[in-house]
Amino acid sequence: MQHKDHFKSEMKSTTYISFLVLALLAPEGLLHVQDYPFRNTSLPWDARVKDLVDRLTIEEIVVQMSRGGSGPRASPAPAVPRLGVGPFSWNTECLRGDVYAGNATSFPQALGLAATFSTEVICDVASATSIEVRAKFNDYQRRKIYGDHKGISCFSPVINIMRHPLWGRNQETYGEDPFLSGELAAIFVKCLQGDDPTYIRANAGCKHFDVHGGPENIPVSRFSFDAKVSERDWRLTFLPAFKRCVQAGSYSLMCSFNRINGVPACGNKRLLTDILRTEWGFTGYVVSDQEAIENIMTYHHYTNNSVDTAALCVKAGCNLELSTNEVKPTYFYIIDALKAGKLDKEDLVKSVSPLFYTRMRLGEFDPPDHNPYNFLDLSVIQSEEHRAISLNAAMKSFVLLKNKGGFLPISKLLNTISVLGPMADNKYQQIGSYAPDVMPTYTTTPLQGLSKLSKRVQYAAGCNDNACSKYNRTEIQRAVNSSEIIFVCLGTGPMIENEDHDRASIELPGQQAQLLRDAITFSAKGVPIVLLLFNGGPVNITWADRSDRVVAIMECFFPAQETGEAVLRVVTNTGNSSNPAGRLPYTWPKYQDQIPSMVNYSMEGRTYRYFHGDPLYPFGYGLSYSTFNFTNAWMNPIISQGQDLTVRVEVHNEGPTDGDEVIQVYLKWLDTNETMPIHQLVGFERVSLRAKETLSWLITVRAENMAVWNESRGFYIEPGRYRLYIGGQQPDQSKTLPSNVLISSVKGDQYSQKINHDYRAILMQVLCKICVSYTATCLLSRSPRRLIKHYV
Repeated sequence: MQHKDHFKSEMKSTTYISFLVLALLAPEGLLHVQDYPFRNTSLPWDARVKDLVDRLTIEEIVVQMSRGGSGPRASPAPAVPRLGVGPFSWNTECLRGDVYAGNATSFPQALGLAATFSTEVICDVASATSIEVRAKFNDYQRRKIYGDHKGISCFSPVINIMRHPLWGRNQETYGEDPFLSGELAAIFVKCLQGDDPTYIRANAGCKHFDVHGGPENIPVSRFSFDAKVSERDWRLTFLPAFKRCVQAGSYSLMCSFNRINGVPACGNKRLLTDILRTEWGFTGYVVSDQEAIENIMTYHHYTNNSVDTAALCVKAGCNLELSTNEVKPTYFYIIDALKAGKLDKEDLVKSVSPLFYTRMRLGEFDPPDHNPYNFLDLSVIQSEEHRAISLNAAMKSFVLLKNKGGFLPISKLLNTISVLGPMADNKYQQIGSYAPDVMPTYTTTPLQGLSKLSKRVQYAAGCNDNACSKYNRTEIQRAVNSSEIIFVCLGTGPMIENEDHDRASIELPGQQAQLLRDAITFSAKGVPIVLLLFNGGPVNITWADRSDRVVAIMECFFPAQETGEAVLRVVTNTGNSSNPAGRLPYTWPKYQDQIPSMVNYSMEGRTYRYFHGDPLYPFGYGLSYSTFNFTNAWMNPIISQGQDLTVRVEVHNEGPTDGDEVIQVYLKWLDTNETMPIHQLVGFERVSLRAKETLSWLITVRAENMAVWNESRGFYIEPGRYRLYIGGQQPDQSKTLPSNVLISSVKGDQYSQKINHDYRAILMQVLCKICVSYTATCLLSRSPRRLIKHYV
């Protein structure tokens, strides 16, 4: 990606090109209205927004608030020719690539990205996505093409909590943990929006706000569902990731379909104003989910007419309506609500102003050559750099669940292998939902990748499709004959789990489990079987985990266009990032009876934070071709209330191969009387180590993540003891990794002197990174206190 200064220098060199770009990007009439103050870049943003909004009529404001999409009658928001304001398209999906917009690089599904436990991977994907989104937007603007999926205002990321393994949209989320989800959401927002101090490349929109995590359709419809949630669960589980999204600077949030304790989310003043704006200081805009405002009448029956519904949602804090191609959306009735005295002009000014502030920060009303993002062109689509990011992200997302006797990686060329299953050669299902269009030229399947392992490949899908309602047993029997290794590719895909489509069971779809059993039955005794899974929510593979014949199991999620190449490299440990280090972003149950009701929103018994049973695989679990050891954890044993905690730990790669380890820090409250999680992830870092290398790393545990919740006091930090677990996995699990977990205690002292030690933590971080960069063993491992004292 070229730097903005390079763009500017190019533009200054050619006056003609500068004028041409200005003319092409400008809405009709723009060149004739440069004297309006809202186009004066020397004025403050709020003054410019006020000037523009003050020039709009009530009718123009209402139309702008009503045209969020979707469909040609609902999008774009229309132009205001007399002011030189052009049309604007709000409805764009950027979850992991430019979705529903033609050719675009396809990155792994969000749940797989979460499994990387890597903010670097998330940032790379978000940046590449918004670069392509902006490039296509620039092209559409030049050609005066507007409408859905042609804009730069993104309805992404999805940061709902994966509270139920059968929810259809689990694959779009960052998993079950609010801390992990929040950290990944924050970096996604920052990297999607770019780092220019004046303009944003594309604006983020975190969704679905809030208490939204199923059902889609089983056992009831999402359109009418009322999520009954306790204040404690709301504050500790469903709100934190959205707060981090706001702290990261997201310009938008999307309110959800459901009710929260009886009140529809898009008409919920407590949610959209009291919490979001008053408590958190959010100044952006809220857009409704598609037709969520109409659903307040038609599904929730909370109101019985469009006038009251429009007034409810505007007063609550919903700025923009996303309808379904309605000629007269609900927000058109704002005019009637004004006449009835249910709204006033100030309500509308307050609602529409964030919309135009966002458009200004996107650069719409400024000279085009001021904005470095205006010079991105279609050459960035499917660029070599972006394809490399997609491949790297896919490899880093794979979670090795089983590797009996170190069977993987495979190090030699084979004579005959078998590649079986409905996900073995299925380009459309391996992509997952909310993905860019499949580009066959750039897309590889497991069959294509694994074919390079052997002189001869015997392939059989076995099933008619992923549902596997029609199963060809004979085909499987023929395909496993004389094979040295059998790869079985099973899973779900969007046809099984998707928006508006929950799963009824944790079992593998249709006859897929039978396919795996038959591969064992019909193959020669002792032939190893490698199970590759492509799914969002977990499936029942408990018997496969226990089977001696299934020597390896790898969770691949939906790796998108680079699936085949990523699978090949990881099973052979070829190249960078090929040693698996993905970690499960959710708890994988053994059986269906470990799964609570979909409609019960109590967190009791859900996710690793509240589950007291024995899962098949715990949250944070994932094997490697290397083994790692943790030593010398250090932290200040006494901290003041409100003080961040810096944790230093040494990590040693004891294995024969380079690899990544995910440092995981969990906190347990020992002395609190409040009801808190069993323990809570409060820090993580994915680090790379060469074979036999030791490095020292620092992780900061923010004070806010040590706080407890009280119904009357809210969040507060109380004195007492905290237990810290530092390692490469979750503590106290029956299924463990070869690496160890260190345990340390910290005492929060309300009477200790509140000295700011941030300089020490910052200096330690800098010094540690210098050491990591230039030496195999960080000097800080010798004596961090002495080293800090010496340099200070």
